[in-house]
Amino acid sequence: MSDDARFEDGIEAPLNIGAQDEDDLKIISALVQDAVFPANEMRFFAGEQRFAMLVNRFRWEDGGKRAPERVQSMLHFSDVSAVSSQGIDRSDKDMILSILSAEFEPGEAPSGHVILTLAGDGAIRLSVEALEVTLKDVTRPYVAPSKKTPSHD
Repeated sequence: MSDDARFEDGIEAPLNIGAQDEDDLKIISALVQDAVFPANEMRFFAGEQRFAMLVNRFRWEDGGKRAPERVQSMLHFSDVSAVSSQGIDRSDKDMILSILSAEFEPGEAPSGHVILTLAGDGAIRLSVEALEVTLKDVTRPYVAPSKKTPSHD
């Protein structure tokens, strides 16, 4: 019998986790909160029904044990039939976006919508046939350029 993963398990090792239900997605949402990425680092592969984005996520799992760190991570969604967005100028190659949360709005089971809420009133809506998400760290952590932990009022 194996034990469930714990949040602390990611302190030293790169994350490679998945979500297949709303509770799982809440964990990924917490891990990608305050992740930043250029608008041109997200892609919808319509023929393959996938949506992927390369983000620089804050390492919340570190728990403040060292200088604030970020790590580049792939956030990948499978079974995506459509993507829409608001508040994003895709022609602005210098636009930096920041994820506030990821939520699932159920439709006719197992389908629904994943809503990625962005800072500054932006959002990305993914129509999914089923919830299947992965978050995988792809680089070593690095000291956050701001050297500060993100905060919210």
